[in-house]
Amino acid sequence: MEYFSVIGGLILLVIAGDKLVEGAVAIAERLHVSKLVIGITVVSFGTSAPELVVGIDAALSGVADIALGNVVGSNIANVLLVLGIPALLYPFSCDDREIIHSLGYMLFATILFIILSFFGPLHYWQGLIMILLLVIFLYYSVRRSRRNIAILKHDIDYAERALSDVTSDGNKETPVFKAVIMTVLGLGGLMFGAHILVDGATVIARTMGISEAIIGLTIIAIGTSLPELVTSVMAARNKHGDVAIGNIVGSNLFNILAIMGITSLVAPIPIPEQFFRVDFPILMATSLLIVPFAIGKMKIGRKTGLGFSLIYISYLLFLAHQANLFI
Repeated sequence: MEYFSVIGGLILLVIAGDKLVEGAVAIAERLHVSKLVIGITVVSFGTSAPELVVGIDAALSGVADIALGNVVGSNIANVLLVLGIPALLYPFSCDDREIIHSLGYMLFATILFIILSFFGPLHYWQGLIMILLLVIFLYYSVRRSRRNIAILKHDIDYAERALSDVTSDGNKETPVFKAVIMTVLGLGGLMFGAHILVDGATVIARTMGISEAIIGLTIIAIGTSLPELVTSVMAARNKHGDVAIGNIVGSNLFNILAIMGITSLVAPIPIPEQFFRVDFPILMATSLLIVPFAIGKMKIGRKTGLGFSLIYISYLLFLAHQANLFI
């Protein structure tokens, strides 16, 4: 029964997250909100909604390890899996110089998160620092765009391409009432899906004698990364490499600063010793893997995609071995 709960929760998260983004974009467009604002808010952070709801629900349910494992596991999966699989299908490259600024901030946020974890469990003061940094990043991004017309035009173009990848062509025709209902149902589906997912995963972990953190790093991390995977595959197919990489950079940044920040305000998050020995170093290494492709405009081809995918499979096998799942 618990396995059906996990599978059902993951499916509901993906469907509800998609409807939430679609409804929110439709409302914004009907209210004549600019493409830039939609791109910065809905597109950049919408695909991370499952991780956020799962994190809060896990903290309220007393299994904050799942929230930590979900964020760290999702960020690792975002690079190795969400970049690897699209590259296997549609090799792409990123020639967007503006992503470098967001990438630098993401690396800074990752390093800071690991440093703050040494003072764990993560409490409200660490959470406030992370949320403050997110606000500063958003403010800096908007201000930087306004300071340069060329950059502003670039950001608008980026938002339009992202919207064309993750939304349907008929959003402008969607009635406001239908869009509101879609958004509310999407949000409700996210909450319910996250709840049954966390409950099912917790029971499975305890029944099998493995930690909630491992469950968060694997099953839940992969499941909540599905929206990013779908977005990146569509972006790569349409030869929008900047959207594919930008989606991952924005999602990883949001996962650390917003999800960990907000979850830390809800309940303290313990940091298991294994994270310092294994998962944090892998998180940092995978984050650095994006640098040459963003700065050097290197093409992410099928060999690279295969390499990323094999590394991720090896990581999962290592976690399974650590959890004594092999007979």
